[in-house]
Amino acid sequence: MIFKRSFALFTAILISIAAHAEVSLPVIISDGMVLQRNQKIKIWGWASPAEHVKVQFRNRKFETIASVDGKWLVTLPAIGAGGPYSMTIDGSNHIELKDILVGDVWLCSGQSNMVHQMELHKIRYAKELASANNPSIRQFAVTNKANMQNTQADIPGGSWKKADSANIGGFSAVAYFFANKLYERYHVPIGLINSSWGGTPIEAWMSEESLKNFPDIDRIVKRNRDTAFLNSLQKKLSANKDVPRQEDRGLTEKWFSTEYAPKGWRRIAVPGYWEDQGINNLDGVVWYRREINVPENMLKEPAKIFLGRIVNADVVYINGKQIGATTYMYPQRRYNIPPNVLKPGKNLVVVQVTNYAGKGGFVLDKPYQLISGLDTIDLTGYWQYKVGFVSKPQNQPADVGLTVQNQPTALFNSMIKPISNYSIKGFVWYQGEANTGRPAQYAKLQPAMIADWRLKWQMPDAPFLFVQLPGYMDMNYLPSESQWAAFREAQANSLSLPNTAMAVAIDLGEWNDIHPDAKKDVGDRLAIAAEKLAYGDKKIVASGPVFQSATINGNQIIVSFDATGSGLTTKDGEPPQEFAVAGADKVFAWAKAVISGNKIILNSAEVPHPLYVRYAWADNPVNPNLINNEGLPAMPFRTDKPEVAR
Repeated sequence: MIFKRSFALFTAILISIAAHAEVSLPVIISDGMVLQRNQKIKIWGWASPAEHVKVQFRNRKFETIASVDGKWLVTLPAIGAGGPYSMTIDGSNHIELKDILVGDVWLCSGQSNMVHQMELHKIRYAKELASANNPSIRQFAVTNKANMQNTQADIPGGSWKKADSANIGGFSAVAYFFANKLYERYHVPIGLINSSWGGTPIEAWMSEESLKNFPDIDRIVKRNRDTAFLNSLQKKLSANKDVPRQEDRGLTEKWFSTEYAPKGWRRIAVPGYWEDQGINNLDGVVWYRREINVPENMLKEPAKIFLGRIVNADVVYINGKQIGATTYMYPQRRYNIPPNVLKPGKNLVVVQVTNYAGKGGFVLDKPYQLISGLDTIDLTGYWQYKVGFVSKPQNQPADVGLTVQNQPTALFNSMIKPISNYSIKGFVWYQGEANTGRPAQYAKLQPAMIADWRLKWQMPDAPFLFVQLPGYMDMNYLPSESQWAAFREAQANSLSLPNTAMAVAIDLGEWNDIHPDAKKDVGDRLAIAAEKLAYGDKKIVASGPVFQSATINGNQIIVSFDATGSGLTTKDGEPPQEFAVAGADKVFAWAKAVISGNKIILNSAEVPHPLYVRYAWADNPVNPNLINNEGLPAMPFRTDKPEVAR
């Protein structure tokens, strides 16, 4: 047994050495990279044990010897912004890296609102997409890969791209506008490392060490490293795959075809959910069809079809030809129609909609139209529908649905730790939607992650910028409790850490879209915060009004603020809205609000003895209009239960 183990270890060492027989580099150290100015720069990689490695950069040479496990690292001295430069790395082989810039590098991470590319917002930002041509702004998008068990030596893939017309569509919109504003101000190259994954919780981005103080999560980490558990899970998944699946009649009978003669179809309104229109609790596939008349003059220019948002997935056919498909619920459906698909007169539009859970169908308050030049055809109204497939509950164990990228440490291991040697200016974080159900826990998780990332980069004072979640979901016109408001409060808890800043986005949300379109505003606000926090511009007003104190004066509450800039005002010229007050019973009522200098005076006829105040305390407040004269929105707050945010 001892001989077998020794032989296996010896074999593993040989394989490792063979894998690094030549000098190699991590994926991120590559052509077109941006290196961090005014900091020591680490260049690292792998080679054969004891191999002599030479790095040459800006006419200086640096040498090292690979360790017994084949790792090597050299540290270059700090230099100022500049480039383009080249770098050579030599050992048993020769590597040359070209077009290297030196400027400021920001690690941009989070879930889908950080992922969301410029291409997904091409209608709102058509001008920016068309005119983008700044090779000094570059993005490295880390390829998505999760690992629940071990930290990885390297990220799975990616490459440095310039912010030009060929590549800008793939840039994170928030990160690009953040970088663009900083470049306009400082004129130094900006590198964006975009390591993000939609729908993922914060604990997936945290190290095992940082989660030790969260027993429930730590138990999951240990469970996921248990080979016996993973093997049992794989067996359950394999068994589940063997369950026969019902076929979609719409595909087998070709309901999308112009040759198909419809029978038994019923009327349904678009937009709208089918559960609200007489179809009870249906998960599965519903087909929609409608005939429209297209005038001949609309065939002279390229056409496109807008189908709002669809829950969850869709395939769109026009005249029997598939012209677009989306596999999940969040992107807006904006499909180009290929030439010669449309014809003058009658045209058939068919949409296959797949819903996995909850309400299925077309989201309200989004554009539904066929567009050609300046001409449009409205697609709202009544369509015909027919059910093609009904999902039946499988009664499978909950853990069969384990999603690897959502597991604690899974993304830290594969998408954060492998790049922690790469020198950066700071962090930009836009995440939280996946954690809104656990605000009290998040109030502790985010500070723990900030401390951990700073430790991993050996930058205890690294700037950490983050986005507070915007308004989302239904508006409530009465004061009420709100989980999203409590979560925003939990996010703000991280401001107690030094060198942190939060971009308030309460005014930028959309009730029916968790991915609001106003990405430039978010990026700009993050950049303003960076100018003060990371670039030392102490004069700039980097935040909207922040609650400071509340004083009781008879039947009034007088609220004082920090970060008032050159004064308080409202964005619409109306009196401040979304203030509510309560007495000892904590039953809140709307308050009349008056600006008095840098204070707000509140009173309500319904609350003669006010003790507590809230502002913008809702999932999606109707009109959070308080700003400073610099145009930045006030941060939502409450005074009745501050211990939640500690």
